[in-house]
Amino acid sequence: MLEVTAAIILKADSVFIAKKGAEGRFAGLWEFPGGKIDPGETAEDCVKRELLEEFLITIEIVKPFCEIIHTFPEGQLRIHALFCRWVAGDIHLTEHTEYIWAPLMQLDRYQFTPGDCLLAKKLMNASIKNCE
Repeated sequence: MLEVTAAIILKADSVFIAKKGAEGRFAGLWEFPGGKIDPGETAEDCVKRELLEEFLITIEIVKPFCEIIHTFPEGQLRIHALFCRWVAGDIHLTEHTEYIWAPLMQLDRYQFTPGDCLLAKKLMNASIKNCE
């Protein structure tokens, strides 16, 4: 099973999402930023590393949100979704084509990667007070 992370960064009633670059399996789709957990790495360390690499920002973990398992023809993907707080840095895109602060109740308007689509639905239905 492939283990990955997703950062849930909230601002007011919006969440940070980014559009994947033009290459790769899910090119042009939206996602909650994160990435593959390296051997020996925690989900918390992974999501911090990925946000620094992909957006040049520093985050801190607020608390876990959920784990989602998505099944592909090639196997399974486990997404460790974590509520995070943006601490420092200006957002610079290194791998994505754009980012936005999407209204939480309008996440169904965006075309997400398959696993992140499940996460978006869960976020829309969750009570997420005190996670900023």
